[in-house]
Amino acid sequence: MIAGILASRPDVLLLTRIDHDLDGIALAALAGRLTALGVDYPHRYAPRQNRGQPSGRDLDGNGRLGDPDDAHGYGRFSGDGAMALLSRVPIAAGRDFSQLLWRELPGARLGGIAPEAQDTHRLSSSAHWELQLQLPDGQLTLLTWAATPPLFSPTSRNPDRNHDEAAFWLHRLAGAFGPPPALPFVLIGLANLAPDQGDPAALNALIAHPALQPPAHGDTAQLRQGPARLSHIQPSADLRVTATGLWPPPGQDASAPGGHRLVWIDLDLAARP
Repeated sequence: MIAGILASRPDVLLLTRIDHDLDGIALAALAGRLTALGVDYPHRYAPRQNRGQPSGRDLDGNGRLGDPDDAHGYGRFSGDGAMALLSRVPIAAGRDFSQLLWRELPGARLGGIAPEAQDTHRLSSSAHWELQLQLPDGQLTLLTWAATPPLFSPTSRNPDRNHDEAAFWLHRLAGAFGPPPALPFVLIGLANLAPDQGDPAALNALIAHPALQPPAHGDTAQLRQGPARLSHIQPSADLRVTATGLWPPPGQDASAPGGHRLVWIDLDLAARP
């Protein structure tokens, strides 16, 4: 990961599957190491998220309490494999939708969740953030998320949740839960959906959405069954993309199965109409 950050030197960096702690000690240590290596991120966003946060309920329906899958988002401890945003530019006020109940999403599939758990079960397995980056000549909105994989579930819970975590952005773009995101914006995150897994309908709708540019081509992870595009960056249609890429580049080893490539994109914000 460090080598990829040093090679691409992004102005804004979204990390998924990074452990979160209450005081941000781990993230501060990582940022400090990057600063020592010449890449400084003075602005960070990593509030408490759903990964590993106890719900107090039997959300997986196995008759036991306190399992990792009973947390608001799967996790062996609070903050297990969460998200964090690091930025060279200030992060202005934003919205955190991570406490949205799954049943509050229009058309929620709900994965066969028992009715008594629906008043507790949240949509986000990690978080859904809508953040404003304060640029010298305006703002850029980031729409960020990291979905659960549509696997490891004896019912349709995980496949349905993965679908609905992507579908959330379709509803936001249509004006659900408040006015639509302010232009310009970038949808960025871990969709966590590989071919032949789950239901790609919502993700495919995002890929083809007229308000968004399609993601850059390229497989972002090496799974046991082969390469797959799990991470996505999609700028709004009014932004000019000057370059995109992966690290390591295609053709170079992306590490052992389960390894994820860093996805990067360059935008020319001054070229907006």
